[in-house]
Amino acid sequence: MGKHKCVSSARRPAGDVLRAEKGINLPESDLHVAALSPDDLEDLKAVVQYADMVGLSFANRPEDVERLVQYMKQLRKDGDIPAVVLKIETKTGFDNLPALLLAAMQSASCGVMIARGDLAIECGFGRLAEVREQILWVCEAAHVPVIWATQVLEGMAKSGLPTRSEVTDAAMGQRAECIMLNKGEHIVAATKSLDEILLRMQDHQTKKRSLLRKLSIAERFFNLG
Repeated sequence: MGKHKCVSSARRPAGDVLRAEKGINLPESDLHVAALSPDDLEDLKAVVQYADMVGLSFANRPEDVERLVQYMKQLRKDGDIPAVVLKIETKTGFDNLPALLLAAMQSASCGVMIARGDLAIECGFGRLAEVREQILWVCEAAHVPVIWATQVLEGMAKSGLPTRSEVTDAAMGQRAECIMLNKGEHIVAATKSLDEILLRMQDHQTKKRSLLRKLSIAERFFNLG
């Protein structure tokens, strides 16, 4: 939810044209904008009846999460509301993550999405890796599942060929419970490649713990000797 979601374009002195499906980021700015718009609240009337989960975009404060959960409970008197996924996209959301998690746990199920595109712009690309690691640590401690999101194997999904950096990035996603792929005409091939990457990585690491598995390269080396 949260239709005021925006994405930053590069800053140029002479300005730029805002293309379709793009928006503007305002890092380090307290906009005092509600996480749920009137349209979101109207859409939730149907969403709670059919959806398995609801993603809250730009989740910044626990009050935003509490409002979402309480509103869904009002719509579903039986208490069977969709799971809540917190999309962590700003520095404020990252700083408030423990409180956000406690608020989300008022629902039966919850999760966290690391929205790395907006998060990089909001926190700075230099801090993205560190912030991402801390989110993984906090969520593992809270036993909350994580979605690894934004541009995973995007080049392959669009062109059919991955880059080395994309493969490395996808392999790092093994530490999350779920990985989100973007759309593209080669999405089936990208999905198969991601499956192969994760199957090879699952014996090396689970979440934030290295497994120190027996290495096949060592077996081959000694057998050749």
